[in-house]
Amino acid sequence: MPAPYPVNLAGEELWLLPEKALYWPAQETLMVADAHFGKAAAYRSLGQPVPHGTTASNIAVLDKLLASLPCRLLIFLGDFLHGPGSHAPGTLKALADWREKNQQLAITLIRGNHDKRAGDPPPIMNIRVVPEPLLLGPFAVQHEPTAHASRHVLAGHVHPVYHLAGRGRQRLRLPCFRLGSDTSLLPAFGAFTGGYRVEHDNDSKIFVVGDNEIWPVS
Repeated sequence: MPAPYPVNLAGEELWLLPEKALYWPAQETLMVADAHFGKAAAYRSLGQPVPHGTTASNIAVLDKLLASLPCRLLIFLGDFLHGPGSHAPGTLKALADWREKNQQLAITLIRGNHDKRAGDPPPIMNIRVVPEPLLLGPFAVQHEPTAHASRHVLAGHVHPVYHLAGRGRQRLRLPCFRLGSDTSLLPAFGAFTGGYRVEHDNDSKIFVVGDNEIWPVS
């Protein structure tokens, strides 16, 4: 497993993971944002020529993380399924088979905007679905990055990416974590998702994901 990048937020050590996930060692909790399972299937149902295998790819990454880290709780920070078209039989079977292999793992989904359109995961998956915010210690775990009155917000929704300038006009567009003084953003976990460009300022730090490593942007 690639090396995690430890950071301190709200007095807690968290690990930024190159798999575009966040791990809280003290609570043995893994967090992923914006998996968008079944997005490719939803696009194909509309006649769009998009790649196959994205659900299997996302599941493989989850399996690698769960095999490498002690994990009692997995939290999805919204947008578990992409939309109504994500209920394709192949997608749901792959997810149900994966859940069957991980029956002992507690899973919570914080309902995001896409979940409201797609509907909750099938009951057979035994996923606890809650509205935002989910309050855990000093954190408000959410889908939307709206401020909380008393807790540090961990959120998804934005799909943050950062542009690194290269030689000439070359630019790298990389997924990133954006950590702020009161709100921090996780990159989209899904293999088939877009991104929104973010910048760092005096109130935030950027950590890009690239080459199976986490790189702080100075």
